[in-house]
Amino acid sequence: MGERPYVLLSVAMSIDGFIDDASGAPLALSNEADFDRVDEVRAGCDAILVGAGTIRADDPRLVVRSAARRAERVRRGLTETPVKVTLTGRGDLDPARRFFALGDAEKIVYVTGPSAGRVRRTLSGVATVVDAGDPLDLPGVLADLAARGVGRLMVEGGTAVHTLFLAHGLVDELHLVVAPFLVGDPAAPRFVGGASFPYGHDRPMRLAEARPIGDVVLLRYLPPEPSDA
Repeated sequence: MGERPYVLLSVAMSIDGFIDDASGAPLALSNEADFDRVDEVRAGCDAILVGAGTIRADDPRLVVRSAARRAERVRRGLTETPVKVTLTGRGDLDPARRFFALGDAEKIVYVTGPSAGRVRRTLSGVATVVDAGDPLDLPGVLADLAARGVGRLMVEGGTAVHTLFLAHGLVDELHLVVAPFLVGDPAAPRFVGGASFPYGHDRPMRLAEARPIGDVVLLRYLPPEPSDA
């Protein structure tokens, strides 16, 4: 594999592995102290990636909230907000969404080949649209980000994106926050979907940290050592 960014996958889930419920309203899976931790992690990254489904469902801002952290990024010669990145198959994206409208950094959309031309027309002036192949070539996406100067990438979901990165074995660090309740709704989205993963019971990830943050717990995992393969 060629050069690629360091990939940090960040997710909050219920005890039974759901990242939302099926109500249509946002589900609080974290607390203010953990939101601040996530903000600090974001401020230390060059880019933040979410799937197009997350943009459509949640309309996330994906900016650094802390004024002090934004100022520190500017002092270091960076934009206040990391580059925003998304992956999409059908390219159904609204340029008025906060993903595109907020933040002073570049927005990059990686799209499967057949939709690239249409998406370029739709997002003209608000994002850089890159043909990522058909099917989408994730290692190629990461190589392209590295060529654009992205050294540290934070991946924030949702299910399809988490599954894609983990199934490809392209995660260098996993921040898993567990909320103190269960959702129990089979219609709700889970952390990952069905796939073949390289981190099975015979080659588990390594627990690097377990930290209570109020009523949630941060579990920080690293991939197995190469010698464990």
